[in-house]
Amino acid sequence: MRCPFCAYEDSQVKDSRPTEDGAAIRRRRQCEACAARFTTFERIQLRDLVVIKRASDGVAVRREPFDRDKLLRSLLIAARKRPVDPARLDKLVSGIQRRLETLGEGEVTATAIGEMVMEGLKALDPVAYIRFASVYRDFSEARDFEAFAGQVSGAGEG
Repeated sequence: MRCPFCAYEDSQVKDSRPTEDGAAIRRRRQCEACAARFTTFERIQLRDLVVIKRASDGVAVRREPFDRDKLLRSLLIAARKRPVDPARLDKLVSGIQRRLETLGEGEVTATAIGEMVMEGLKALDPVAYIRFASVYRDFSEARDFEAFAGQVSGAGEG
């Protein structure tokens, strides 16, 4: 494993343990050249996933590899300053990735991923859900927020 500090090729594993949800192995490593310590995570990957994205014109299509970390970063942004444990967001991303890998398809649409995220966030935190939806559904005016927030708060009543 290449050292992120000095780019030396070799590092030594000092400690290995499973993550809380058992979906990955956490390894503490030490660079043999500069002695810096860093953490890596090893996860099971059933297949390579490609995300199909539509361009802003709605017609052109672009493909890119599924990036688990990119998805997690977007969830962390949506849940910033909210009482949501980052470990729960990581678990949500792991669940989504597992679902995508077990679909049996090598390609998945960004829309399908977005809907899975919306479903998961709705159960975790209503504010994070609305924040994510505002980007995912491309809210352009305050009334878009009002209408969506009305649907969210109305769903819990009754």
